[in-house]
Amino acid sequence: MSDSVEKNPWHALRQFTSARIALGRAGNGLPTAPLLAFNLSHAQARDAVHHPLDADALHETLREQGFASLDAHSAAPDRAHYLRRPDLGRRLSGESRDALERAANDAPAAPDVVFVIADGLSALAASRQALPLLVETRARLADWRIGPVVVARQSRVALGDEIGELLGAKLVAVLIGERPGLSSPDSLGVYLTYAPRVGRSDAERNCISNVRPEGLGYAAAAHKLHYLLTHARRLGLSGVGLKDDSDALPAGTPARDAVGAPRAGG
Repeated sequence: MSDSVEKNPWHALRQFTSARIALGRAGNGLPTAPLLAFNLSHAQARDAVHHPLDADALHETLREQGFASLDAHSAAPDRAHYLRRPDLGRRLSGESRDALERAANDAPAAPDVVFVIADGLSALAASRQALPLLVETRARLADWRIGPVVVARQSRVALGDEIGELLGAKLVAVLIGERPGLSSPDSLGVYLTYAPRVGRSDAERNCISNVRPEGLGYAAAAHKLHYLLTHARRLGLSGVGLKDDSDALPAGTPARDAVGAPRAGG
């Protein structure tokens, strides 16, 4: 008996993308194998949204890699409130605000940059991708004062503004789990803001997306982040006025030596 699954003639194109193309057809529906694969990916994406961040393990790993760290929590008391009330994820709990104020008072100097590892919508991404990216980036920041890494739970991107402001940082970079896709439940995003303070808008940030081995690798992401950090500090801005021309710069070249460095509003 002949195979009832009709092959898609575009099947050869699947080697170039992880998108769901050329899946074939069985009658009016999908063949069983791609349908089961879709259901699995959907379940993994849902699990990633609800999976809790193991902050204790992350702090321990950060210390092993030589990073100082601080703990923070948004005003969302749990995951259910976090998902229903995005506004609560954008501001710190009172306890965390007090703890960061004490840390800032005890610090010998204000940091140039503070990195925030945030669970966002995929704690899986934060736990897998953030530390390798931090290690790659730190190697490029020899002349920077790097503040303690803040591990933030139930966090939205804007929580970094309040964290950076309290710690007196010139820049804050939020490494946050992105909304899971059906082929990427562990994708990390990086949001960079100059002179962070409560009330900053998304137009005042730069974003690096899809940081993971299957997407933008750690070395390439660190290259982009270093480039943006360097020119944000030099120009005193971030967001729409700071263009990412890092792809035109060889990865081994220091960002400060870039030809045609970005200009404000350029």
